[in-house]
Amino acid sequence: MRVLLVEDDEPVAESLRRGLVRYGFTVAWVTTGTAALAEAEPYDLVLLDLGLPDTDGLDVCRALRRRGDVPIIVISARSDETDRVVGLEIGADDYVSKPFGVREVIARIRAVMRRAQPKDQQAAAGPDRYGPRLTVDRRAARVRLDDDDLSLTPKEYDLLAFLTEEPGALMSREQIMEAVWDANWFGPTKTLDVHVAALRRKLAGAVAIEAVRGVGFRLVVVPAASGGDVSGTSVSGGAS
Repeated sequence: MRVLLVEDDEPVAESLRRGLVRYGFTVAWVTTGTAALAEAEPYDLVLLDLGLPDTDGLDVCRALRRRGDVPIIVISARSDETDRVVGLEIGADDYVSKPFGVREVIARIRAVMRRAQPKDQQAAAGPDRYGPRLTVDRRAARVRLDDDDLSLTPKEYDLLAFLTEEPGALMSREQIMEAVWDANWFGPTKTLDVHVAALRRKLAGAVAIEAVRGVGFRLVVVPAASGGDVSGTSVSGGAS
């Protein structure tokens, strides 16, 4: 999925771009309304800041909506209700006020894309399966183990949902903290170890969460025919 990000604040744009890329999005980043309207490559969704240096983002939103029905999510420091109403009335599909977390934006994107998806495609979309025992239904925020609902805390679910986005990929502690807890998280990351340990207990035999000392974690799926063995590349280093 290709996202057009229209944002002139470089730190905000870079943080958001990194987060989107980690979730599998392709991001085209431009800093002006003129560049947004001149973008030639097709895109599936627009993240549009209103405070652009060359034109008002509302005018860009209006122009994009006249061109077609591509979903548009406004991201802005303007929290006034009038701006929200105007943005939605001229064609924006959603409005996110700064400051925001990457996971909030991801959730908004998914919600908007679900609404834009044809009904037959929505019906066809189902839970994601990881090996023979584990399913994650992101639409319902529901996890099942051996066909039984698995009780997870909200953060345990968020952590599992993030790690299962790309099984086998090594995620750094910083990436995980930014995606699951907060983009501006500061301080020790011991809470991550606590939540990983809880998931390991609850998911033992279905998936494994391997630690790479000093780096982060990767989730690997236990294959159907190998009992307790796990698939994937071996990990260098011990548990952190």
